[in-house]
Amino acid sequence: QVQLKESGGGLVQAGGSLRLSCAASGGTFSTYAVGWFRQAPGKERECVATNRWRSSSWRGSYTYYADSVKGRFTFSRDSAKNTVYLQMNSLKPEDTATYYCAADESGGLSVHEYHYWGQGTQVTVSS
Repeated sequence: QVQLKESGGGLVQAGGSLRLSCAASGGTFSTYAVGWFRQAPGKERECVATNRWRSSSWRGSYTYYADSVKGRFTFSRDSAKNTVYLQMNSLKPEDTATYYCAADESGGLSVHEYHYWGQGTQVTVSS
């Protein structure tokens, strides 16, 4: 049973940066698809970024970014630490949300495709 725990959220001014971390325990998710999602009050949970392995893992992985964060957010993995990160730069007030990490053997862009979820970390961007 993989357990995920996010950290790194906080309050930041517009234009600032934060780095979110998602640490896995109870198993390794180095071969899993991992996604970062966010949910703002009154809105549905949306995919921010996902990192998935190609059908042949030796081909490496590829990362999807939502248009709203492309060029500002960067996904990365540290397999040795069993941790993934989301570097968020040039933050905007509309990035304010609770950010969740999710993992699954074959996750995609939908929340329904992920079996394991963290509890979330709050990101608040002030204008």
